[in-house]
Amino acid sequence: MSGLVIKLGPNERILINGAVIENGGRRSKISIKTPNANVLRLKDAIHPDQARTPVTRVCYVAQLILSGDAAEDEGGRQLLRGIEQLSQVFDDPDSRRLLAVASDHAVEGNIYQCLRKLRDLLPRETRLLSDKLQ
Repeated sequence: MSGLVIKLGPNERILINGAVIENGGRRSKISIKTPNANVLRLKDAIHPDQARTPVTRVCYVAQLILSGDAAEDEGGRQLLRGIEQLSQVFDDPDSRRLLAVASDHAVEGNIYQCLRKLRDLLPRETRLLSDKLQ
């Protein structure tokens, strides 16, 4: 496997295995060769106060694992439990596919890819919640 390739914008910050890394003034691309390295784009980070919806709460659990603030074994169990709960709400085929892929990534310990798939559910959740309010 070639590793994870991340394209960074100017001055963008990422967290890799607990270390904050800031890009310079130009776009760049980095390759992370270490398997299972914990990577989180800080622009995608969810503040604890923002984790108010079911999907953001599950994303936040994944984020805690990536930042090293949650043990991977217990955090992984919580993550899989959260994905299972989401699958009971999101019953359309596309959402089910996203959740299945997210679950597979979580089981494999690929938390970054799991988080990316879960984030794809955020617009759907926003639509569902806005429909409920109308």
